[in-house]
Amino acid sequence: MNRELEYMFVQSARVWIPDAEEVWKSAELTKDYKNGDASLQLMLEDGTSIDHKLDPKTKNLPYLRNPDILVGENDLTALSYLHEPAVLHNLKVRFIDSKLIYTYCGIVLVAINPYETLPIYGTDIINAYSGQNMGDMDPHIFAVAEEAYKQMARDERNQSIIVSGESGAGKTVSAKYAMRYFATVSGSASEANVEEKVLASNPIMEAIGNAKTTRNDNSSRFGKYIEIGFDNRYRIIGANMRTYLLEKSRVVFQADEERNYHVFYQLCASANLPEFKNLRLSSANDFLYTRQGRSPVIEGVDDAKELRTTRHAFTLLGINESYQIGLFQVLAAILHLGNVEIKDRDSDSSLIAPNNRHLTAFCELVGVAYQDMSQWLCHRKLKTAAETYVKPLPRLQATNARDALSKHIYAKLFNWIVEHVNKALVTNIKQHSFIGVLDIYGFETFEINSFEQFCINYANEKLQQQFNMHVFKLEQEEYMKEQIPWTLIDFYDNQPCINLIEAKMGILDLLDEECKMPKGSDDSWAQKLYNTHLKTCSLFEKPRMSNRAFIIQHFADKVEYQCEGFLEKNKDTVNEEQINVLKASKFNLLVELFQDEEKATTPTGQVPGTGGRTRLSIKPDKGRDMSSKEHKKTVGCQFRNSLQMLMETLNATTPHYVRCIKPNDFKLAFSFDPKRAVQQLRACGVLETIRISAAGFPSRWTYQEFFSRYRVLMKQKDVLPDKKLTCKNVLEKLVQDQDKYQFGKTKIFFRAGQVAYLEKLRADKLRAACIRIQKTIRCWLARKKYLRQRSAAITIQRFTRGYQARCLAKFMRRTQAATVIQKYQRMCVERKRYRQKQAAALAMQTILRAYMARQKYRALLREHKAIIIQKHVRGWLARCWYKRCLEAIVYLQCCIRRMRAKRELKKLKIEARSVEHFKKLNKGMENKIMQLQRKIDEQNKDNRVISERLVSLESSYASESERMRGELGRLRGVEEDAKNKASQVSSLLEELERLKKELSVTQQEKKTIEDWAQKYRDEMEKMVSELKDQNGLLKKEKDDLNRMIQEQGQQMTEKMARAIAQETQQLETDLNEERSRYQNLLTEHLRLEEKYDDLKEELAHSSNVSKPGHRRTDSTHSSNESEYTYNSEYAELEEGSRAGEDVTRGMDTSLTLKLQKRVTELEQEKQSLRNELENKEEQFQRARARDDAQFRKARGAELEYESLKRQELESENKKLRHDLAEMRQSLLGDAATGAGAPGSPAYKVLLDQLNASCEELEVRKEEVLILRSQLVSQKEAMHHKETMTEPSVFAQDVNKLKDADELKQAYVGLKDTNRLLEQQLQTQRRTYDSEVESLRGELQNVKEENNRQQQLLAQNLQLPPEARIEASLQHEITRLTNENLDLMEQLEKQDRTIRKLKKQLKVYSKRIGEMGAGQTEGQTSPGQTVEEPIHPVNIPRREKDFQGMLEYKKEDEMKLVKNLILELKPRGVAVNLIPGLPAYILFMCLRHADYVNDDQKVRTLLTSTINSIKKILKKRGDDFETVSFWLANTCRFLHCLKQYSGDEAFMKHNTSRQNEHCLSNFDLAEYRQVISDLAIQIYQQLVKCMENILQPMIVSGMLEHETIQGVSGVKPTGLRKRTSSIADEGTYTLDSILRQLSAFHSTMCQHGTDPELIKQVVKQLFYIIGAVTLNNLLLRKDMCSWSKGMQIRYNVSQLEEWLRDKGLMICGAKETLEPLIQAAQLLQVKKKTDEDAEAICSMCHALTTAQIVKVLNLYTPVNEFEERVSVAFIRTIQTRLRDRCESPQLLMDTKMIYPVTFPFNPSSLALETIQIPTSLNLSFLTRV
Repeated sequence: MNRELEYMFVQSARVWIPDAEEVWKSAELTKDYKNGDASLQLMLEDGTSIDHKLDPKTKNLPYLRNPDILVGENDLTALSYLHEPAVLHNLKVRFIDSKLIYTYCGIVLVAINPYETLPIYGTDIINAYSGQNMGDMDPHIFAVAEEAYKQMARDERNQSIIVSGESGAGKTVSAKYAMRYFATVSGSASEANVEEKVLASNPIMEAIGNAKTTRNDNSSRFGKYIEIGFDNRYRIIGANMRTYLLEKSRVVFQADEERNYHVFYQLCASANLPEFKNLRLSSANDFLYTRQGRSPVIEGVDDAKELRTTRHAFTLLGINESYQIGLFQVLAAILHLGNVEIKDRDSDSSLIAPNNRHLTAFCELVGVAYQDMSQWLCHRKLKTAAETYVKPLPRLQATNARDALSKHIYAKLFNWIVEHVNKALVTNIKQHSFIGVLDIYGFETFEINSFEQFCINYANEKLQQQFNMHVFKLEQEEYMKEQIPWTLIDFYDNQPCINLIEAKMGILDLLDEECKMPKGSDDSWAQKLYNTHLKTCSLFEKPRMSNRAFIIQHFADKVEYQCEGFLEKNKDTVNEEQINVLKASKFNLLVELFQDEEKATTPTGQVPGTGGRTRLSIKPDKGRDMSSKEHKKTVGCQFRNSLQMLMETLNATTPHYVRCIKPNDFKLAFSFDPKRAVQQLRACGVLETIRISAAGFPSRWTYQEFFSRYRVLMKQKDVLPDKKLTCKNVLEKLVQDQDKYQFGKTKIFFRAGQVAYLEKLRADKLRAACIRIQKTIRCWLARKKYLRQRSAAITIQRFTRGYQARCLAKFMRRTQAATVIQKYQRMCVERKRYRQKQAAALAMQTILRAYMARQKYRALLREHKAIIIQKHVRGWLARCWYKRCLEAIVYLQCCIRRMRAKRELKKLKIEARSVEHFKKLNKGMENKIMQLQRKIDEQNKDNRVISERLVSLESSYASESERMRGELGRLRGVEEDAKNKASQVSSLLEELERLKKELSVTQQEKKTIEDWAQKYRDEMEKMVSELKDQNGLLKKEKDDLNRMIQEQGQQMTEKMARAIAQETQQLETDLNEERSRYQNLLTEHLRLEEKYDDLKEELAHSSNVSKPGHRRTDSTHSSNESEYTYNSEYAELEEGSRAGEDVTRGMDTSLTLKLQKRVTELEQEKQSLRNELENKEEQFQRARARDDAQFRKARGAELEYESLKRQELESENKKLRHDLAEMRQSLLGDAATGAGAPGSPAYKVLLDQLNASCEELEVRKEEVLILRSQLVSQKEAMHHKETMTEPSVFAQDVNKLKDADELKQAYVGLKDTNRLLEQQLQTQRRTYDSEVESLRGELQNVKEENNRQQQLLAQNLQLPPEARIEASLQHEITRLTNENLDLMEQLEKQDRTIRKLKKQLKVYSKRIGEMGAGQTEGQTSPGQTVEEPIHPVNIPRREKDFQGMLEYKKEDEMKLVKNLILELKPRGVAVNLIPGLPAYILFMCLRHADYVNDDQKVRTLLTSTINSIKKILKKRGDDFETVSFWLANTCRFLHCLKQYSGDEAFMKHNTSRQNEHCLSNFDLAEYRQVISDLAIQIYQQLVKCMENILQPMIVSGMLEHETIQGVSGVKPTGLRKRTSSIADEGTYTLDSILRQLSAFHSTMCQHGTDPELIKQVVKQLFYIIGAVTLNNLLLRKDMCSWSKGMQIRYNVSQLEEWLRDKGLMICGAKETLEPLIQAAQLLQVKKKTDEDAEAICSMCHALTTAQIVKVLNLYTPVNEFEERVSVAFIRTIQTRLRDRCESPQLLMDTKMIYPVTFPFNPSSLALETIQIPTSLNLSFLTRV
């Protein structure tokens, strides 16, 4: 055990620890637990670390927490760890997160009050639960009701549903729904609609017995047990109701925030009804009995409406209108009686003022004398043995007597209503069984608890004991009695508390005894309680600060009761004289209420046994002799007796428990208070129920019952005289697992589910017997019928064949005659037709030939004229082109020659500065350099000799010590230094002398060392060989380590890449979820907006209907429907944008801004996550950057060289700029002399020099750019180099470059110049090629146009003359239109070219003007100043430039919206015009509004556009073409807003001209979001429209139609026939689906929908097809076969082929069909062995476990070679899939819509080129 604990309590294990606020809190272990530890290291969910101390005595560890996959289970017994925190957490998760209020706990249904109306009680839900097993569907009150109904029918035993819980937990509602279920499922056995009467009793009892309390708005203030009776066919025949302990004190007193019974407020709310005028009622605040709680109204409840429901229920139960008025009359009298004011006459007497209007009203209503009632309200009659006295009452006692009378009247009225309800529900049909529904008050504890709370809690103690006896105590005792092994379980037994209340000398006995005392009081009774129980009973306590109260420890909690009023309420005394006055009333109903007072045997007045119960053992009435004695019993005694009867009734039935839980004390919807919930869970025994239900045998049968029920399963030889032995033998054969049942002394105990299995065997056996009987009878009947039909058929055939032969002969004769007649008639007709055709053909040929001749002549004439025009135009073009080429060539030659001369000059200057200068200065140094070079060579030669000698001596030095080796190393270093530094030759010579001396010494020692050296050499050779071997091994290990490091690095890289991919995928998933939630909110917003618009239209319609005379009609109003529609719509639009702007836009803007804020937050979060991802990537790449550091350092020298070269060029550039500045200054300096005036030779020379300097500057700039590009390319190349050279090599390269720098500089410049010239030449060549290609294209177009003209001519020649003329005119118009468009395009191109040239000319003119102004400044006269600017610069007229904008007037906005949106025909626009034309036009209008900075115009245009699109979609929302068209245009408008917004992110793909068209004054980002939301709404509407079109085709085309004929074969018998598909011509096929998909795709392409959006639409359509097909497959057994799987796979392959043809394979549509594909594969694979199960589990990853099991259960063999799927195989599948984390949902959600995105798709179309066709009627728009 300790080892198991250590295994479970490890690090990261989750546990539950106690908490003061949340009761239980989740924590996680941060350290493994070891046996003997005194504490646990835990971390809470909020990150707080705590040290949890263990109890040093018990060492009990905290509870372990269930895995997350088990959280939220339907049944608490399914949890792995069964304890209090697990139960509490499971209930909380289901209630808060899943909004599920029902949960099973073994045999108990736990119901949590949601304080909210839920749509889970409809008729469809009842039908879904009808006939289902209790565990097959989600927990529900209907499941409990179905289980009770099923057990009643199967076991033939009465049932009870016990609904318990605190006040406000929902007991009454649960009981009401249970009764509704029985009434709906069973129906009635007669025509009286008993089930409606049973349900009708609910509003009546709620009206007279329910009231508002501080904990519940509809609290039952009485207990009731309703028995619903059934006949032998288990149909409702009637019902009976018993009530317990009505809270009469509520009639006269209510606490704060509480109300009296509902019926009083219903009457007051309906006081204005005509039939209630005599009741003299008014508001509830006017009566004492209804205003004390100061809360007369319940929120959300209409009391007047509730009274109508109550009266309807009265009528349905047979209480006629007169009786109803009488009841309401009594209730009104009670209200008036409460308002009777009693005043003090003196200290011992009181009086009522004469003519008190309320007492007068009371007396009139109940029909009594005013004087008598006034007398006995203030007096009391005392009887003694001798005489009778009349005693006046003080005001307080008189008031109490008045209230007692009111309570007594109401109790009598309540009992009368209950009695008549029972009479209405009773029937004469014999009752076979019943189901009782107990709805009794729950445990109550208030600040002040009195006699009513004491009785209520006493009843709950009895019910709790009954529950304990049934679930706990009886369970264990039953097993022990039957001698079945069972472990005793301790439980809380509340029998001591019950004994404290009801045993001898208990609280009730002492209370009755005190009531019998003449001077008994509450204080004396309290003292008796203290003296009797304070020291003897631990459950009884006395409060410290009170002597008039006591405390009882109930099963749920401690309750303090105040003794005041106990005796009075227990006696329940009423003034006898007041009763006599009422009995003498003239009001018949009131007399009826009090006439049976002596006959009552229960506190409610009804007779036990009503309803004809047969199996309920209740003691009968002993007669009228005991009635008076029974009536004298106290209330407590009566309540105890009635409670005992209830317990006997419950014990005689099979109980079903519903435990209602109140989640909070504040009536908050779906708010869970753990403290209150766990308090109720501990009290109702839910945890004990879990343990017993999981370990016990819930089903048990006696041997006689089992034998009688399952006799049909036994063979004759199995039946023995001993029935017990017979049952044992049969059961061992039927159920192999002996653990599933146990044999007791008198009963057989079964595990859960075994009875259902036996029932199935019994049903199968009976079914087989029925089939055999039917087979024999049908065979006999069919044989007899066959013989009769055969004889009749032979006779009919004989006569029919003779008749057919005669008819044949007659037919042949007539046929021959008809043939001869037809021959001659047809000949005449054909001759006449031929002659007519001949004449017509001759006439047509004559006309056609003449027309062709004329056309040919005109064509030849036009061709001749065109050739002449072309000749002259081409000649002119050729001459122009030749002149331009000649000028360009001459200019190019001049530039090249000038450049070459300049470079030659520069080269000569450089050579002069570098070589010659240094030669002159250093003449004579060459000889010195040669001598030094020879000396260096000699020294190098000596060094080589010395090195050879040193090498020869190396072997001798090897034997020396480390000192010699170090010296040798130093010498080698010196040798290397000698090689590198020629300046150290002298020092090397000195060292050489020293080495020679050392060499001589070494030679002397050589002889002595040679022998030792030889020996040492051998040892060293051996050691070297060993070291080589070791080195080889080390190299191998090194290679292995390197390979391992590389593999690990690769693995780490792959792992990091996978982690990054997973994180990215998770981010995308979260983003899609947020998008889906956002778009769902938009859908809901759209629905609310449409609802608002509908309500507004209804309001407007109602106002128009109410005032028809105020509407004016324009006399010139058109009758066209579209115009009327537009005017009305625009009026609404204008009203919404102006008058109702605050209403509509307030709602839209607030919601839109919230959604935008949410989206912004999500985008920021996404950006932050991306930043984190980029940081991780940067950290990953830092190591690689460190590896490149050495390479960059080594490359530094080369970079320095490049930088020096760049600096030199920049300095040259500065020099040229300086020369340019000096030249300009010289020009300014010579201005005074006039030599530099424009047009003078000096001016031209200077201007040429200036141009040359500018060109040289440009060349230098290009060289700098080229060098910089080379530098960047070299830097990029350095990063990708894996090997690098030694630094010394780079240093040598740098030195060489420095030496040859001046030699290569000229070469590099020349090469760059050649490159530039080549580039210019290539540019000209490309220009020439493009011109040639364009000319060829034009020639090809001309040829195509010629061919088309010839084809049209040939077609026209075949037409008649009228059609020919019309076709020729149409063709001519089309041709002229195309030519005009082409000419307009050419004109616009020429305009752009002219504008470009003009801009260049303006720049040059401005420069020349500045120079001229500088020259003449201060030197010229005023006259010359005026004329001078005109001479050099000719300023042309500035023409207007089209900027791609459309201008419109404010009053034309209505026309714009009407013509462009509301009345636009999508089909015509899509075929004839460019895609997205309306969007372009609207944006061009918006651009002009932005250009003129008119914010009002921008706002109204956008609002009108959005509202108009919404209106047209609302009007034509079911038209696919309309929705698709406006989706495409809305997206294009959104893209235009982005493309021309000015944001850099959207301007990357723009041309320079498009960038000039960007919006300049307004930021429309918020409107972009609104339009994006509109696009989302249109997209969702498009999907719904397409779904509505496809929905009827899917099931028929994908499942029912046999695409592959003959595969299905013979259908098995018993398959369900579809009555809806009678005619085959109306069915759809797969081709229908494919054609519809193609139509969708082509329409969207014609409308210009974005390709990415088309992919999303296709993906959504394929998801709908797959989901609908799979859902129908899961619900149809006849479709689950091998052949149908093949059909489905073929159909899916056809869909994939369609995707492939349309190029949509990568849009994700194929993946949406994966569940359907796997379902089809599941139908075709083998389903026998464990290997098959493993293959299915790995294959069906897209299907849920429920879907896989459903398909396997539904699998139906069609042919004999197929086999059914075994139950064992299905269990194997379930076991293997048990660990899957998936949704338990069976069917796919066909309404799910993927979140849509609109990727930015810029347009390449230039706005200034868009032409507005005249068909749009937009002539009022002006191009700007």
